[in-house]
Amino acid sequence: MSLDNVVEDIRDEARARAEEIKEAGEERADEIRSEAETEAEALVEEREVSVENQIKREREQALSSAKLEAKQARLGARRDVLQRVRSQVEDELVELEGERREELTRTLLDAASVEFEDEDEVHVYGRADDADLLEEILADYDGYEVAGERDCLGGVVVEGTNSRVRVNNTFDSVLDTTWEDNLKEVSARLFDDQ
Repeated sequence: MSLDNVVEDIRDEARARAEEIKEAGEERADEIRSEAETEAEALVEEREVSVENQIKREREQALSSAKLEAKQARLGARRDVLQRVRSQVEDELVELEGERREELTRTLLDAASVEFEDEDEVHVYGRADDADLLEEILADYDGYEVAGERDCLGGVVVEGTNSRVRVNNTFDSVLDTTWEDNLKEVSARLFDDQ
């Protein structure tokens, strides 16, 4: 074998080796590209899921917030209606006249007078507009006298001079108690709650 043949053989081997390295490099580049594409696809999918979950959470939060606002608005409207009803009842109590006003005032005074059976002198306070009515009613009670005015819808506040007992039997106090005791039922009737 001649030197030229040996050189040619070495060159052929070098070319073959270079071709193998080139093919191996291309294969490795394809693998790297494929892995990168797979990772990129996985990352895109992961981000899409993350964004969808975030959108879902934000939608649920917005919906929850809207429901809460609607509930607060509904409760506010109910509160306003209940306040208007109560104001209307108060107005009707103020406007009560004649026998009905006298009957209710006597009933409240009778209920309070139980506390003052041992008293010689009892002071009665009432609404300024009811002064004449109270004078007329108290004519039937020994030791009872109108002692002044109270800012109220009607009824009486009764005090014993010896016992320091005070009984508040005003229309206001009766309405407060009745309102609290029946607020749930009133609300149910007004708003058709089941």
